[in-house]
Amino acid sequence: MQKTFLFILLAVFTTTIIAQNQADDRGYLVKVGDMAPDFEMELTDGTKIKLSELRGSVVMLQFTASWCSVCRKEMPHIEKDIWQAYKDKGLKLYGVDRDEPVEKALKMKEATKITYELGLDPGANIFGLFADKKSGVTRNVLIDKEGKIIFLTRLFDKKEFKALVKRIDEEME
Repeated sequence: MQKTFLFILLAVFTTTIIAQNQADDRGYLVKVGDMAPDFEMELTDGTKIKLSELRGSVVMLQFTASWCSVCRKEMPHIEKDIWQAYKDKGLKLYGVDRDEPVEKALKMKEATKITYELGLDPGANIFGLFADKKSGVTRNVLIDKEGKIIFLTRLFDKKEFKALVKRIDEEME
């Protein structure tokens, strides 16, 4: 009887742990309300940033890649509706270029005419902290001043993007 109870308890515990490490239906491993996983990232100019050192600021991470047509479509909207509107209000915005060399990231930055910083993500290791590496790259993560995730987007849906901008506006007040 006792062995059966322990076996059932172990099975429930194992199933819970496995479920916590699985991606949601959009490929995210994190959810709204979670503390954002910490990481260090090298920017295209060679400087490094650590997410935990940005506490006290609202941070947006835009996961992207030069080969991603949806990302390229979204980037001018991020530049105009988010970066230009909130950079002087303290927003920290970083594009996280998935698994590409600095030259490709810089070409993408020039082609899309964005002025916000791009960071490099060799091996998609930063991406893998937030989403299943097999899932698509077009996604944004909004993090509050305490380091908690407060909004997640996937693909470029105008309604969801508008809600993201509204959430940023609320956080920047």
